[in-house]
Amino acid sequence: MRAAYIVLPALAVLILAYRYYSAFLATRVMMLDDSRITPAHTQRDNHNFHPTPRWILFGHHFAAIAAPGPLIGPVLAAQFGFAPGLLWLVAGVCLAGGVHDMISLWGSVRRKGASLAAIARMEISPLAGLIAAIAILFIIVIALAGVGVPFVNALNSSPWGLFTIAATIPLALLMSLYMYRIRPGKVGEATLIGIVGLTIAVVVGRPIAASSWAPMLTLSKHQLVIALGIYGFLASVLPVWVLLTPRDYLSAFMKIGMILFLVVGVVIVNPVLHMPAVTQYVGGGGPIVPGPLFPFAFITIACGAISGFHSLIATGTTPKMIDKDCDIRPIGYGAMLMEGLVGIMALVAVCTLNQGDYFAINTPPAVYATLDQHTVELPNLEAQVREHVAGRADGAVSLAIGMAQVLSRLPGMSGLMDYWYHFAIMFEALFILTVIDAGTRVGRFLVGEFLGRAFPPLARPNWIPGASVTTTLIVLAWGYFIWTGSISTIWPMFGVANQLLAAVALAVGTTILVNKGKTQYIWATLVPLMFLTTTTLTAGWLSVKNQFWKMATGPNEALHVTGYIQSILTLTMMVLVVVILATAVHKWLLVGKTGTDTEALGEPA
Repeated sequence: MRAAYIVLPALAVLILAYRYYSAFLATRVMMLDDSRITPAHTQRDNHNFHPTPRWILFGHHFAAIAAPGPLIGPVLAAQFGFAPGLLWLVAGVCLAGGVHDMISLWGSVRRKGASLAAIARMEISPLAGLIAAIAILFIIVIALAGVGVPFVNALNSSPWGLFTIAATIPLALLMSLYMYRIRPGKVGEATLIGIVGLTIAVVVGRPIAASSWAPMLTLSKHQLVIALGIYGFLASVLPVWVLLTPRDYLSAFMKIGMILFLVVGVVIVNPVLHMPAVTQYVGGGGPIVPGPLFPFAFITIACGAISGFHSLIATGTTPKMIDKDCDIRPIGYGAMLMEGLVGIMALVAVCTLNQGDYFAINTPPAVYATLDQHTVELPNLEAQVREHVAGRADGAVSLAIGMAQVLSRLPGMSGLMDYWYHFAIMFEALFILTVIDAGTRVGRFLVGEFLGRAFPPLARPNWIPGASVTTTLIVLAWGYFIWTGSISTIWPMFGVANQLLAAVALAVGTTILVNKGKTQYIWATLVPLMFLTTTTLTAGWLSVKNQFWKMATGPNEALHVTGYIQSILTLTMMVLVVVILATAVHKWLLVGKTGTDTEALGEPA
């Protein structure tokens, strides 16, 4: 199978979904209207509430939601073959992911930028709000740990990659000063500065990695965890316009540009997909994902089709910056479709690798030795990218190899595979950093709301001492899991947690529609909610039964603590989500008997 023959039809489906289905949601279900004044204007404080131009905010939102999930998930799920992942990515993003993101953002904008937990409290019940806050707190820590592990693994002992990533931080600060102080409103000029700066950083990174500076840029796993924690703290506490928004905007340009360039590259090169449509591991027993295709492909692919983490951004930073009501459609639904395209291209790029090379990179050497697989081009690939890549089992490295292999075959690009590889590593690391900064900020909002019940000043997001305390708690929590975990121990729990959170957000969205008397449209959220709940609860139970609990009680005592923690956390999250869903269903039935629940509405709609 040639890659272009599946990429072009998939792209056409995404375009049609935005043109027609998102328009239906905007006009019939949500009734978007630019005459409404958004919270960014009514509660403007220029710290968290700040009206932001549509495409600047699109860049921030896309950068914040586009975590490594749509990159890593499809790569790991490629062990089942390219067909299952492709079908779920296309169908899931159009019918579930886009709906989930758009209705979450709409619900928050209508309720003065309220968080998901606060909306659950308003729309379902105070009990649901409390349980949602606890569940989300668990889930956000696991999610941030899950996205942090590939960052640490990809940049471990890689001075070229680390220098390039580090350069994005001063570039973002320069863009911020330029757009808001030196040349206010000159977004195009600031964008040009950022793009030129990124290109220079990639090119200069190679000689710097070979210079006397290399030892300072060669960090261990634990050193990278500390550096990531410091960055997450600063990005969360500083005003959004200083670092978070310009850096995410810069990252979004690079992400979107890189993906579109990869689409063009795939169409021109039209490489062969060496991974079969379906592999022998659909029934389970795979070396990367041990479970069967159903339900594990869905929680492994995760973010590229639907991601609960997006609801935290859509009810966290983004609604506080929406300038006009109709911006909800391109930012909510449109950005999710772009993430779906990221997942599709990640799947295609990694499936251009030979099957033996794919498994050699994505499994530890001891595991690979037990497989009936043989490398084909791996030694040559390692020589071309100037890195040792075998056994780097986090998905990120194999994806970078696949992307570099495609792009280096373009006319005039031969001999540049090492640059493309490190550019792809930077591309992936940017996905991670942007979710770390936005996710940590959302997490401290949530912790502030929760602890503010006991000490009200902590609930004020612009109170710096409170922001510092709540941010520190979040950073320490996700930093612990990255410090002690690996992709094999964290990613399964991340997949379950992420999809459970999506189920909560869809349940809240359904409740909003029920309370507003729009029951004729609840199928838009209820159908994906039912599918997601079934697959994720099944995957969660099987993960505990067949993986986490065996770690806790197995012969390897070093894994006992990790196994117990993962078993307890996964079961706790599942129970909390089931309680929220039951409470939501009870509310639907109650409203069905008594009529529209106008008292639940946070703002007239």
